[in-house]
Amino acid sequence: MKIIFDNINIDKPALDFSKTNKWLESVVIDNNKKIKELSIIFCNDEYILELNKKYLNHNYYTDIITFDYSEKNYVSGDLIISLDTVQSNAKKYKTDFNTEICRVMVHGVLHLLGFDDKTDEEKKIMREKEEEYVANHN
Repeated sequence: MKIIFDNINIDKPALDFSKTNKWLESVVIDNNKKIKELSIIFCNDEYILELNKKYLNHNYYTDIITFDYSEKNYVSGDLIISLDTVQSNAKKYKTDFNTEICRVMVHGVLHLLGFDDKTDEEKKIMREKEEEYVANHN
């Protein structure tokens, strides 16, 4: 199992990366899978907008883009997270930054585990999972 935390164009957030690593591993194990390789890359709004345009043809800011390379029972992928948007979402949803960053990270991991959020029912299930796992982290 390998989780890499990196940053581009912004400082890494003040997280306990060892604790976060164990927490995300437990989320994956809880869903009967294993981590092969997971990169969590923190960036700013400009960088994520560039990726959103280039790879998804979306011309807007987002908190996370998930690139999924998972196969069978092994989770692999890149989670690109805009700390600028995480910060503004924390204010918007009246939560603290660390809770919001954890929600965004687990959201990306849930996508890698096969969860989706395209329909209202899928969004509801994903939100419940996010809340459950974030509560377990704090």
